[in-house]
Amino acid sequence: MFLKQFSTRNLLYIAIFSAMGMAIKPIVTPLIHLISVPLMIPGGALAGGFYMMWISIALAVTGKTGTGFLVGLTQAFAMLAIGHFGSHGAFSLISYSIPGLIADFSLIFFRDKSTLTAQVISCTSANVSGTVIVTFLIMRLAFLPLMIALLASIISGITGGIIAFTLYQKLNRYKLF
Repeated sequence: MFLKQFSTRNLLYIAIFSAMGMAIKPIVTPLIHLISVPLMIPGGALAGGFYMMWISIALAVTGKTGTGFLVGLTQAFAMLAIGHFGSHGAFSLISYSIPGLIADFSLIFFRDKSTLTAQVISCTSANVSGTVIVTFLIMRLAFLPLMIALLASIISGITGGIIAFTLYQKLNRYKLF
């Protein structure tokens, strides 16, 4: 079974980082919407690096493939369970879990998932995939706004990956893992 590869400690980290990703959204989203709404791009494209960095950190902490998917799936079920459907509704199961799955696949050839390169790649790939899902299936953006959204998601993903790496290093220094 898929979950047997994860220890109880790993699952606890997955739950914690899922909660952190959910907790940061209400803080960052209103600020980002000041910029994203006039540009008609999804706020998640611009702020996604701050959401997805928790997936990257969880991957670095556990070092196990499947962690990103579990973080996204946990967030999706938690959002549905608490009744906060947002603008995606039940589609959140897809828009939350697929970016985690993509982050997992992006690190499949990395032995050490805690390096700066691994963190940037996993965060950026998760953010870009989330942007693609939302812009194609929900927003149906025209070509130019789509390109702007993808560029914003790449920049945000790189920034989130750098922050994730820095945060991981700080937490690791205090031997929290």
